[in-house]
Amino acid sequence: MAGTSDAVGIIGKLAKHKDIEVIATTTTRYGGDLALSAGADEIIVGRLGVKEISDLLEVNGIDLLVDATHPFASKASLSAIKSANKSDVNYIRFERPSIKIPDHEQVYQLSSFQEAADLAMEIVNNKNNGRIMHLAGVSTLQYMIKVINPRLIVARVLPVVYSIKKCIEFGIPGENIVAMQGTFSKEFNMALMEEYAVVLVVTKESGETGGTISKISAAIELKIPIIIVKRPSIPELENEMIFTEIDLMIENIIQKKPES
Repeated sequence: MAGTSDAVGIIGKLAKHKDIEVIATTTTRYGGDLALSAGADEIIVGRLGVKEISDLLEVNGIDLLVDATHPFASKASLSAIKSANKSDVNYIRFERPSIKIPDHEQVYQLSSFQEAADLAMEIVNNKNNGRIMHLAGVSTLQYMIKVINPRLIVARVLPVVYSIKKCIEFGIPGENIVAMQGTFSKEFNMALMEEYAVVLVVTKESGETGGTISKISAAIELKIPIIIVKRPSIPELENEMIFTEIDLMIENIIQKKPES
């Protein structure tokens, strides 16, 4: 189960082994194209529930389910665990390593996007309705537009039709839609924040490969408050095998794969 840059790296390493067949699932066609380019033998695009994943595992005779979904895709991970258990298929999780968030007066750590939206509204009101830069993905914009004028939101999203259409549906003006594939340097983030004269940044703790560190560093240097939504807790993962290093996970997979 793919959809992240980590998953692309995992697919690329697995594809080097000719006796391993990789079927990758992604939620977007863009993610599917990346998976194919990395070496996946087949892709399945769309959001899959427990039944769909279970059927996929059983029909294709899958030996191992690798969950390399985003740290915030908790529903996908839960569906993966339930499906693997139901189909008696081995499950392993690749968990993008967390980062240490700086203890700084401009950095706010919150547990949900609803809390983030409420605090964002308070900060924006105190800043005379300045712009917010939203760096937390298109799926979380729904919380912001309920309490903040969409014309005050600058959204950086993936360069795919779905994300851009959602921004337009939410009422975000075209000039405030930044469609780009990251990650980005601190300097680039600073340039973007200055260009749009934002008074607040909203993001999520997506780890180093998600560019979280450079976003925080840019905001701190520019003295812009930044709200960071922490990762959701998934208790069901406690008894599962989890890797935070791709090479170690690949080594484990190769050692334990069934003989042809």
